Amino acid sequence: MDCSAGRIVGAHLAERDRGLLRRLARSRSAWERRIAIIATSHFIRHDDFDDTLAIARLLLADEHDLIHKAVGWMLREVGKRNRTVEEAFLRDHAARMPRTMLRYAIERFPEPTRQRYLHRGR
Repeated sequence: MDCSAGRIVGAHLAERDRGLLRRLARSRSAWERRIAIIATSHFIRHDDFDDTLAIARLLLADEHDLIHKAVGWMLREVGKRNRTVEEAFLRDHAARMPRTMLRYAIERFPEPTRQRYLHRGR
């Protein structure tokens, strides 16, 4: 499912209304919420981060570990393409992010930067 979300859902929505992603992100189904964030991997590969960041904001308070991992993963992917964009998001939201989400997002940061985020607001 993870690999196909970007290739199928993301690619399908590339030139269409992406409102479906927000509806999926608000779903009761953890799988639909996970599809919403992972589908944005298609946009990330094209340096389009707006939907990823918007969906990540919607899912910040999600209680499911699968969602924490997926959001952190997509934020890390944003950072691979544009570290400035990822860090701007983290400056605003790291203190509220679930620990797993934050750890996934900062996994590739240099250790001093990782530690700064891990201890911010905690």
